[in-house]
Amino acid sequence: MCTGKCSLCIGVVLYPLALISVICNILLFFPEFKTIYAQEDRDGVGPRITEQAKYMSGVIGGGVMVLIPAIHIHLTGTRGCCGNRCGMFLSIAFAAVGVVGAIYSLSVSITGLVYGPVCQYYNIFTGKLEWGTPFVNFTESYLKNEDLWSMCLLPKNVVEFNIGLFSAMLVAACLEGVLCTSQMINGLLGCICGTCNSKERS
Repeated sequence: MCTGKCSLCIGVVLYPLALISVICNILLFFPEFKTIYAQEDRDGVGPRITEQAKYMSGVIGGGVMVLIPAIHIHLTGTRGCCGNRCGMFLSIAFAAVGVVGAIYSLSVSITGLVYGPVCQYYNIFTGKLEWGTPFVNFTESYLKNEDLWSMCLLPKNVVEFNIGLFSAMLVAACLEGVLCTSQMINGLLGCICGTCNSKERS
């Protein structure tokens, strides 16, 4: 496959991955698909949302920082103004930005999975219902022990909710990183060999 067609394929695949990252990050603000947890309550406490969701890594890192490079990478695979050696050279820089965005999204997703969700749970030490991250201080990972998930009383099924969305963001970030890295190599080859476009302009 020539470098131009390879860029076209990479750009097209990056679009849905960026969209998945954005959607997953936004959904993390709405456990149970309700807005009440993203709002402050009458006591001024809130929002009761997992801290890693607030970093907006799926929107900024896996979303915008990948989407913009995806557009340029896509254009380098066409016969337009970017489908030349200069466009390929610029795609290396754009792809590098995508790699940084993917790494940001990946690291925050891993942290979100490790720390677990913010939820209401019964604190055995105080004998009260509290809001917090009950799995942070556990020696055993809650991810390996589904029996611990019932500790979170509200929002309902928030553990499964967070695991599903952060896992989707993690997978998307991994694929984005691989594709953007591939484009950096492809862009370098495109600078040397050209894009294989019959109407390529230097």
